[in-house]
Amino acid sequence: MSRLTAGPHRCSGRVEVLHGRSWFTVCDADFDQQDAEVVCRELSCGIPVKVLGSAAFVRGEGHTRARLVNGPDSCSGRVELQYLSEWGTVCAVGWDMRAADVLCAQLGCGSAVAVVEVDWFGEGSGHIWADVFDCQGKDTHLSQCGISSWSRAACSHKHDAGVICNGSSVAFHEGRVRLSGGSECQGEVEIYFRQDWRRVLLDSWSLSEASVLCRQLGCGSVLNYRSSPSTTEHKHMCVTGFSCSGSEAHLGNCSSAQPVNCSSGEQLYITCSDPSSIRLVGSGGDCAGRLEVFHSGSWGTVCDDSWDIEDAQVVCRQLQCGVALSTHIPAWFGPGTGSIWLNEVECEGNETSLWNCRFQLCEEGECGHQEDVGVVCSEFKEIRLMEGCEGNLEVFYNGTWGNVCYNKMEMKLETADMVCRELNCGRGESLDSARARVESAPNWMDHVKCRKHDSNLLKCPSSPWGQNRCDNGDEVVQITCTGRRSLSLY
Repeated sequence: MSRLTAGPHRCSGRVEVLHGRSWFTVCDADFDQQDAEVVCRELSCGIPVKVLGSAAFVRGEGHTRARLVNGPDSCSGRVELQYLSEWGTVCAVGWDMRAADVLCAQLGCGSAVAVVEVDWFGEGSGHIWADVFDCQGKDTHLSQCGISSWSRAACSHKHDAGVICNGSSVAFHEGRVRLSGGSECQGEVEIYFRQDWRRVLLDSWSLSEASVLCRQLGCGSVLNYRSSPSTTEHKHMCVTGFSCSGSEAHLGNCSSAQPVNCSSGEQLYITCSDPSSIRLVGSGGDCAGRLEVFHSGSWGTVCDDSWDIEDAQVVCRQLQCGVALSTHIPAWFGPGTGSIWLNEVECEGNETSLWNCRFQLCEEGECGHQEDVGVVCSEFKEIRLMEGCEGNLEVFYNGTWGNVCYNKMEMKLETADMVCRELNCGRGESLDSARARVESAPNWMDHVKCRKHDSNLLKCPSSPWGQNRCDNGDEVVQITCTGRRSLSLY
């Protein structure tokens, strides 16, 4: 066993070895670079920088420092570390957000906003430290992080790492979003990325990312996202690769995006709710539930007096949820709370917004929440297992229960676990293929690719919803959960 003592941190100092119960120093006469590599490897300290006589540590030389350079302030820039008296850059392949968080805290710059590549702050010169920092949440200084070495062949100044901390002026502008070609809460998505406005591509975009974007814009909830109707190519590079859990307040808090050529994919167009909007709540989806409208600064319900299917058709059209399947009254999805805003709604059925219909503002005492309107649209989606907590996985869409294609689904156990938790059926035991229960039933979902942060099946990226063709003789998904409970299917 060996150790380094009398240095500024655990990875530099005088070499001592344990023999019996005592520590002994090592004579430097025959100690060379290869010996030093063995010591550094044993201590998980990367690769040796210099081999010195013990007198160097008697004098206390070799203090390690860090800095961010070539940015607009001291809280953003190219990462440079000092070992002994030599400054050098850091290889990007060994640097991540956890290490960046520790560095920002060490510099008094808050937390990390992004780890960026060399095109942000330019190439450095001199030494390149090929260390891989394994930082944990409790670390407050890079010297506390574990270190291992990376192949030097993978490193050059073209791969120098950069960091933006939230204490930097760059962080204030980076990640801002805006919508163009529409309205305040609807349009083509643009994000301020690497000091320029860039369009966002549709690929890998899901409801989680869309929810974060609408929240960041102050536009409420997601109504719809799709390919942009514009065919004009944006003059700048586009952005792709966002991955959010859905709970973030800002796209900048999601995993880092990457610039790509705009011709490589479809551009994103999103519709969020606006200050005079409507929503359906209480079903777990956006296209069915108790109808609520935003009026006078708050959400309230709608009374069922004079409500009919034509009124429901307008609601489904405004929410881009297809057509109305039914209008449930009274209080099918449970009573609301607070204000009851509208009463005596009368639509022709061809209006594009509920606000274009005739209605009356509900007076106090005129209606109760037991009369709250509920609506189910054709785009409403729900899931079930055929035998309660096991069996074929089915989804409700367009008024019909249908299948989920198996197609060698990835992350099978994680997907089963997510579905079982969503249905209050414990944990997932297995996900396998099976024959469809009803041969004529539609195959609504195909090529489902759930990610670790997806909270339910409907947030997982998949092929467009519709009549899909499952592989291998219509193999569909079958799931078994740890829970066992009976379920009455409708």
